[in-house]
Amino acid sequence: MMKNPYHDCCVFGSPWEGVHGTRISSQRRYGRHWHATFGIGVVDEGAQRSASGCGEVEAHAGHLIATNPGEVHDGRPLGAPFRRWRMLYLEPAALRWAVDAAATGAANEDMALVRPVIKDEGLRRMLGELLRLLEARTAAPQRAEVDALRCEELLVQTCTMLASRHGAQRLPTRAASADVSQARDMLADCLAQPPSLAQLAASSGLSKYQLLRRFKAVHGVTPFAWLLQQRAEVARGLIRRGTALADAAMATGFADQSHMTRAFALHFGFTPGAWQRAWAAPARLQ
Repeated sequence: MMKNPYHDCCVFGSPWEGVHGTRISSQRRYGRHWHATFGIGVVDEGAQRSASGCGEVEAHAGHLIATNPGEVHDGRPLGAPFRRWRMLYLEPAALRWAVDAAATGAANEDMALVRPVIKDEGLRRMLGELLRLLEARTAAPQRAEVDALRCEELLVQTCTMLASRHGAQRLPTRAASADVSQARDMLADCLAQPPSLAQLAASSGLSKYQLLRRFKAVHGVTPFAWLLQQRAEVARGLIRRGTALADAAMATGFADQSHMTRAFALHFGFTPGAWQRAWAAPARLQ
């Protein structure tokens, strides 16, 4: 693995709560991680191979890539030194709002995207235009009001097309999750001072080794890796709501702001400062 792989990431906000986008050109190999959001993106150049809930997959230029909340995945270049892609991330409530499930029936609490790699030219064009406009709004806030209605049209069309063509009812959680759900909840409730492995195992009625194996089987990562990613997700929400970077780091259990910055770079591909700036300028829709 190269020591300093090329990596360039632009993160941009949106007029809506729970929706943001990224544009990334990178040689980086991402380790196994997850997001609390749905993700749908387009590969603009190059190709990548990644793990997914469906196993190992490959995506090439023109393909769409998708992830569900909590779905563990990774990513590495395929056939070339780098790849370039753009992503739209939506919290579950934001996706339901955009789809207007009450009217269309296209999305519900149990929806999941069924394929990690999608070939859909109509959706690719719609998503690409939405991402282009959102990034342009961030770069030139004076355009915000001009493009507001067009952005909302594209968001609704993109999300409805995604849910109706590529969504399905989420499969039942694996039975093993019942053994470790309490351990996961304990970690989520104690980000700053997490319980010991022995305490987590005792809460599940398992040995420490059994807990490690079953937790990774269900969540794709170890308890400690899950904790770090949960800290980053919670810190991201705090910063989005205006919390200072140092305060967000302290509230979520990071040793300091630098520690949080490293976690953001590893988990999201961008820094806390970039995330903070993404929400500083454009006007919001009601």
